Amino acid sequence: MSVPVDLTDRDSLVKAASTSLNSKVISNNSSTLAPLAVDALLSIIDPLSATNCDLRDIAVVKKLGGTIDDTELVRGLVFTQKVSHAAGGPTKVANAKIALIQFCLSAPKTDIEQNVVVSDYSQMDRILKEERKYILDMCKKIQKSGCNVLLIQKSILRDAVNELSLHFLAKMKILVVKDVEREDVEFICKTVGCMPIANIDTLHAEKLGKADLVAEESTSDGKIVKVTGVPHAGKTVTILCKASNNLVLDESERSLHDALCVLRCLVKKRFLTPGGGAPEMQLAYQLSKWSNTLSGMHQYCVRAFAEAMEVVPYTLAENAGLDAITVVTELRNRHNAGESAAGINVRKGRVTNILEEDVLVPLLVHTSAVTLSTECVRLILKIDDIVVTR
Repeated sequence: MSVPVDLTDRDSLVKAASTSLNSKVISNNSSTLAPLAVDALLSIIDPLSATNCDLRDIAVVKKLGGTIDDTELVRGLVFTQKVSHAAGGPTKVANAKIALIQFCLSAPKTDIEQNVVVSDYSQMDRILKEERKYILDMCKKIQKSGCNVLLIQKSILRDAVNELSLHFLAKMKILVVKDVEREDVEFICKTVGCMPIANIDTLHAEKLGKADLVAEESTSDGKIVKVTGVPHAGKTVTILCKASNNLVLDESERSLHDALCVLRCLVKKRFLTPGGGAPEMQLAYQLSKWSNTLSGMHQYCVRAFAEAMEVVPYTLAENAGLDAITVVTELRNRHNAGESAAGINVRKGRVTNILEEDVLVPLLVHTSAVTLSTECVRLILKIDDIVVTR
C-alpha cells in the first residue's frame, strides 16, 4: 500500500512535511515552513544517491521579531548577536577572510584568585603601557594573517575582548563578532572552511575561512550578522526562524525539527504511506485474514495482535471528537472491500481516501513504530518476576 517517492519530486516531499506540520500549533503557517524544510534538506544531500542525512548540518537560528512568514533560508551563517565594534569599526565586509579564535583579546590574568597592589604611580603607568603593547601585538598578528572578519568564542574565565582591543581592531578595519558558542564552532568551520585557532602564534592565512559578504542587518528586535556566499554552500544551511513572541518562536523551531525528521525518514526509506490510521487498519485486516489459516495458540496470538492494531484508528477517532465505534467499523468495512487507502479524515469527520487528501506519512515511521512496540512487549513478557528493592 506504500507509494514509492523520488527525492527529486519536491511536491511529494512538501506534502509529507505539511502532514507533520498540520498537527502543530503553527499549522496555519505550514505552507511557508514545509517548502523551507524541503529546500534545506535537498541543499545538503544528493537526491539521487543519499541514504541518510545529518540534521546537524541544518542550523535553526531563532530571532524574536516579525512573523513566522518572515522565516527564511540562508545559504551561509547567521549570528543573532550584533557586530562588536568601537567608533568607526566596520559593519560590512566584502571578500571576507574569516578567523575563528578560541583565545582572549584582553589582558592576561593569574591562574589563582589574587590581588596585585601597586603603590608607585610609575609602576602603574608601566602596567598600563605593557597591557596596551600586549593587546596591540596580538591585533597586529591578526591583521598580518590577512583576516578582516574575527569570530571570538565565548570565554568563561575572563572577558574575551575588551574596549582597547576593539579600538585597535576597528582602526585595522576588522569586523568582530564575539560570544560565539562552543557548540557552534564545528558548524561554522564546516560552513566557511576555517579552522579554530587556540593560540595567537598558530594564526596563519591557510586557517582562515572565506565568504563573499559579511554584513550586519537590522531586524525589528535588534541586529543580526549574516555570512553569505560561502565556499561550501552544499554542505550546510541555516534556517532563520522569526516570530512575534518566544512561545511561537520555540514552537516553530520544534515543528521545523519534526518536519526535517520526517524528511530524513524519506531519505532512508523512499516510500510514502497514507495516514489517518489506514496502515494500521490494513495491517489488522491482513493479520485477521492470515490468522484464519492458522490453528491453536498461534491463531489467538495473531488475532490479538490484529485487534491491538485497531487501537490507533480508534484513538484517532476519539481525539477528533468522532463516534469511534461507528468510524472504525466503517473503516474496517472499507478495507475489507479492498480500499487500502481509506483513512479517517479528521477535518471532514468521516472516512475518505486519505491519499487524495495529501495526508502522507513516511513508511519508516510506521515500520519503526510497529517494530519497536513489538520488541518492547516481547521484552516485558520475558520478565518472570519483579524484585522490589528499597
